[in-house]
Amino acid sequence: MSDESEVLTGWGRTAPSAGRVRRHAGPDAVADLLRDAGPRGLIARGLGRSYGDPAQNAGGVVLDPLPSIIDEPAADGTVRVSAGTSLHDLMRFLLPRGRFVPVTPGTRYVTIGGAIACDVHGKSHHVTGSFGDQVVSLDLVLPDGTLRTVGPVHDPELYWATVGGMGLTGVIVSAVLRTIAVETGYLDVTTQRLPDLDAVLAEMAGSDDDFTYSVAWIDTEAKGSSLGRSVLSRGEHATLDQLAGAAAAHPLAVPTAPRLTVPFAPPFSLVTRPTVRAFNEAWFRRAPQFRAGEIQSVSAFFHPLDGVAHWNRLYGPHGLLQYQFVVPEDRADVVRRILEEVAADKHTTFLAVLKRFGPGSSGWLSFPTAGWTLAIDAPTRPGLVGLLAHLDEQVAEAGGRIYLAKDARLRPELMSTMYPRLAEFRELRERLDPHHRLQSDLSRRLAL
Repeated sequence: MSDESEVLTGWGRTAPSAGRVRRHAGPDAVADLLRDAGPRGLIARGLGRSYGDPAQNAGGVVLDPLPSIIDEPAADGTVRVSAGTSLHDLMRFLLPRGRFVPVTPGTRYVTIGGAIACDVHGKSHHVTGSFGDQVVSLDLVLPDGTLRTVGPVHDPELYWATVGGMGLTGVIVSAVLRTIAVETGYLDVTTQRLPDLDAVLAEMAGSDDDFTYSVAWIDTEAKGSSLGRSVLSRGEHATLDQLAGAAAAHPLAVPTAPRLTVPFAPPFSLVTRPTVRAFNEAWFRRAPQFRAGEIQSVSAFFHPLDGVAHWNRLYGPHGLLQYQFVVPEDRADVVRRILEEVAADKHTTFLAVLKRFGPGSSGWLSFPTAGWTLAIDAPTRPGLVGLLAHLDEQVAEAGGRIYLAKDARLRPELMSTMYPRLAEFRELRERLDPHHRLQSDLSRRLAL
């Protein structure tokens, strides 16, 4: 194996660090790599779609995933996959068989191992919960090299520490997942244009439960009486009798590779306040006041940004930070206050989305908890980290938390407030991994 280091970043392209990237051939190889990892330890990495630093390990080992391996679905619809399988590949495998994943985040270019370690969520959390709720069992190589099968029924303590545990309890090598039956690869979509934050909160609280999928795009440039104006999209899996034309001829269409690519990062961010303001105005105005029955592909509804490869390069050489928080449902005042501060601040923000979470996961460090979650992208600029630290305080005071899979700069002293089971997680890690063989830039920064 080469001792050469490779500089890695998250999807935000911030906080680069150099680690020794290793490929492996299965659980036995993972066990050997763990034993030989050295004082800086090892962390597994998927496709690098965490925005911050959880899949980096400065001075240590970074483990690339196994190739995609997918078994035929069982009679009950469950499917065994390798941890290195992407949701993109899994969807392409499942859809021709009339199956789909119950939970998908905003990109399908994440691995199954990463989806479990971050306990990702999607537009259906109020109905289906998060990714960890869809796992029957997983195979985990522990820090001492032993292979253990765990799940919510068998060894629930280790399972729920692993779900959302950011890869720090062991290396996931495979999992058995639940899938759902679908008739088509399309969604029946309802779209509404809503004039302000009160309107979108009331609409989502009042009728989200009538839809499996729900998400609102928020115009972060809007102020005053238009603060929080939104385009709300909700959907259900379309049935065969709802399709016409080309869609009816090929009802189980699968997601395709990106049609466009951003070949390099420009020397400055292309996401500027004038361009964002113009885009937001056009996006809001082109949305219908109300439209039901629109048929959209899986890709268009769930993963619109996946149509452009390397879109994160548009933010220029300094990258972007994504800020995602959740607060209890009765603390929508925090969502309002943060939108007001973001709209008043000089920092450009883009791609803000609002979702309503259902009951939280049992994962000890899982992000989702019942309430409102808002995610905002912003180009990295001087002063931005200070603004987000100020927002962190408001989120923590309200009983909310920051999503670790998106984080690159949270202060460690807020972790125990945001994640009440942190002490249990630390104790379990010390018991499982006394030699600290599993480490990451995130784990050291936040003292996990």
